[in-house]
Amino acid sequence: RFQQWIVLNLHLYFQIMNNTQKPIPKVRKQLSADALFGVVRKSFKSIKDPDEAQNDIPLADVLMSGFAMFSLKDPSLLQFEERRVSEEHNLKSIYKMEKIPCDTQMRTRLDKVNPACLRPAYADVFKKLQRGKALEAMVYMKEGYLICLDGTGTFSSDKLHCPFCMEKKGKKGKTISYLQMLGAVIVHPEKKEVIALAPEPIRKQDGETKNDCERNATRRWLEKFRKDHPHLRVIIVEDGLSPNGPHIRDLIEHRCHFILTCKQDDHTYLFNQLDIARKEGRSVEHTLVDPTDQQIRHRFCFTNGVPLNESNQDILVNVLEYWETKGDKTRYFCWVTDLLITQSNAYRLMRAGRSRWKVENETFNTLKNQGYRLEHNYGLGKKNLSMVFVSLMMLAFLVDQTQQLSCLLFRAAWEKYGSKKALWENIRSIFRWFAVESMEMLYRVIITRHSYPVAIDDSS
Repeated sequence: RFQQWIVLNLHLYFQIMNNTQKPIPKVRKQLSADALFGVVRKSFKSIKDPDEAQNDIPLADVLMSGFAMFSLKDPSLLQFEERRVSEEHNLKSIYKMEKIPCDTQMRTRLDKVNPACLRPAYADVFKKLQRGKALEAMVYMKEGYLICLDGTGTFSSDKLHCPFCMEKKGKKGKTISYLQMLGAVIVHPEKKEVIALAPEPIRKQDGETKNDCERNATRRWLEKFRKDHPHLRVIIVEDGLSPNGPHIRDLIEHRCHFILTCKQDDHTYLFNQLDIARKEGRSVEHTLVDPTDQQIRHRFCFTNGVPLNESNQDILVNVLEYWETKGDKTRYFCWVTDLLITQSNAYRLMRAGRSRWKVENETFNTLKNQGYRLEHNYGLGKKNLSMVFVSLMMLAFLVDQTQQLSCLLFRAAWEKYGSKKALWENIRSIFRWFAVESMEMLYRVIITRHSYPVAIDDSS
């Protein structure tokens, strides 16, 4: 097998050397996959091993093995175990592991790791994005980056259970054990990429017997977010469950602007105040034609300085109502925000509010259906295993999205196969048959394997 690797690598080498007409894409070294893998590993090395026993395998290698499993989109721990046995060279060369744990060792060691220990890895990758000015492409409003928050399920079973599992009754009366997470991503209405921030587990807390909830998780997330990013200017975008007094006070306390979906059935007092404002002439209405589609008409009605509800009249919000009409179909939306609404910014605020769906479409659906297998049970464990795996998965997703946003070499490899699933399959295939020394080399194998390398200017 090693001889086959040598032959294939020599073939690649001569193909590249003879291919002088079309240069291979350049790489932004600081934002390359290899550099980001190094950032992740460095962060893992700073995590204290919670297992007091003497271990032959460093915890950083165990964590990096879990990260590699999701980076390569292995569908199960068993398949990663097979990779560990047959592809040790590539795992060590690309992910810089000294020793690779077996699947049982990985489960046992990671189960004892506090998921919060992985937060610095997210922050370190984020700093690389900032220093590389890659985040400038995600700026949408001058008040800050748009951050979408939402919860999703990560585990559910009527057979398996751990002390942190929440419980509910199923349709047939069975007790269902389940876990969730609060996801957070930076989005831009005009971009497919999302930048993942560290998720917050939604599970029974230490010493608690009651189920956790999304609202409590959001409060914890805000506190941790501000410790990780004390000066980052952000606008929180959330669904219709969020416009309530305690949550808005939390957002204000943590210096976050907000655009929150508002449903009329849940806010009778607020909408009565809007009716009064319209009668008194304090509301502003205007209509415009969509700049990209002449068949779409946008109608706005906004009122600034309205009490949120009868119990929280000291919380004044600005309300944007919006109707989108195309042909004979009209859709209605409404948001409350702390940002002053004007005719000049109403359209941008509407686009920002509607970008909330990116946490569902570009994040959760991608994690569930494009190779990451969010809802697959890689292992529940007795303590933290499931959430540690979810955090490592999200971290791999962050690195992939960073590549999609800023690495032209990755984009060229993606374009070669047209879909993410096909790209992941070919990465695993080449990983299996080539002795590669870096992800840069692996991407170049993909680009040059069947045709000449593509020419890309990444000088910008």
